Amino acid sequence: MVFSSGVFMFMFLPGLLIMYYAVKSRAVRNYILLTASLLFYAWGEPVFVFIMLASIFLNWLIALVMSRSSWPKLWLTLATCIDVLLLGVFKYAGFITENLGMARINIALPIGISFFTFQMMSYVFDVYYGKSKAQSNPLYVALYISFFPQLIAGPIVRYSQIEAEITDRHENFDSFSEGVRRFIYGLGKKVLLANFVAQVADNVFGYIVNPSVMMSWLGAISYTLQIYFDFSGYSDMAIGLGLMFGFHFEENFNYPYMAESVTDFWRRWHISLSTWFRDYVYIPLGGNRVSHSRLLVNLFTVWLLTGIWHGANWTFILWGMIYFVLLVIERETGRKPGHVLTMLAVILAWVIFRCETVGAGLGYIASMFGLNGNALYDGGFVEYVKGTWLVMAFAVIGVFPIMGRLHRYRWIESAWLVVVLWLSVAEIVSASYNPFIYFNF
Repeated sequence: MVFSSGVFMFMFLPGLLIMYYAVKSRAVRNYILLTASLLFYAWGEPVFVFIMLASIFLNWLIALVMSRSSWPKLWLTLATCIDVLLLGVFKYAGFITENLGMARINIALPIGISFFTFQMMSYVFDVYYGKSKAQSNPLYVALYISFFPQLIAGPIVRYSQIEAEITDRHENFDSFSEGVRRFIYGLGKKVLLANFVAQVADNVFGYIVNPSVMMSWLGAISYTLQIYFDFSGYSDMAIGLGLMFGFHFEENFNYPYMAESVTDFWRRWHISLSTWFRDYVYIPLGGNRVSHSRLLVNLFTVWLLTGIWHGANWTFILWGMIYFVLLVIERETGRKPGHVLTMLAVILAWVIFRCETVGAGLGYIASMFGLNGNALYDGGFVEYVKGTWLVMAFAVIGVFPIMGRLHRYRWIESAWLVVVLWLSVAEIVSASYNPFIYFNF
């Protein structure tokens, strides 16, 4: 089930809100949320929901035993091995066997496995480091892991961030209305912008042979806009839904396409993932409190894992290595490349990320610079521009904090939200299924 679907918008969410606010007991409300979250996941993953529950139970049990054990590191290692094995089997078994020259093992990938596995790991880590107490009630750990707003595409929520709110949160009208506001903005990002530019990106990347230089740039920019509005839109909806039920999730995006450097970009993009790797990988390895050579090894490890986390393909590994090199260059020179060069690097990296193979990605980049003997532009590019310029203009405006200033003018923003909601619902009713990009991760 996806947020931008009629089933969710007109059946699941209204029904859940009615049941949730019809009772006063905190425990009953939590069990309602847990049941609804499991149904939400089982809607598309009726088998894998049991695998998720088994993994949740194992992590809960290990964390509980670890908190009372004289050998906590042993239990931490066990939990980490189980979680990594879960990811390895479902996400990387086919990739590994294929690259070893063996018959490829094809295993269906549970939606959002990277997200809920990282949340399970963060729970065990937080208990180990003393940031949180081991939860005695396994159902509350299950609620934390499976809570439907952030279950399948983030943000990656730390247990320490919402531990208190599981048993002692305060729903109120202001938080609920802010949640509705964030949800509508996220819905508009996904339905009105991401889905539109996705059609352009898919056509250029998938169907146009040897596109002109201008068409190649149009496809690359369209995908750059698509992945931002798709993913940040989901994060906005997740944060908004959390607020409707009294939970406060941290921001996952902070206008990353305004960045002045690659370092700045990663402080703004997918914040919950970058801080997860910082706190649970980079710092435990020694962070920057080590020798220069060890520091480079630590950075290499983080960005190799970041690339691997995104998918079982050499393109994701190369994408992670590109950022490793760029970040090392910035660290060694102490210079910021500026907004234009930063965005150039980001766009080219997204091309590698988008393509099925490294060769296809490099070939596409060659087309962007006219190295494939392709023309500067053609009639198809002109037609695409005529048909997309208005939405593209709104999309480009949307990557800057211009619309956010409407919040100062409540009545204007309210009217704007009504328009966005009406257009989004109209699009949902008329359009076909279009899943979020990060469901695959």
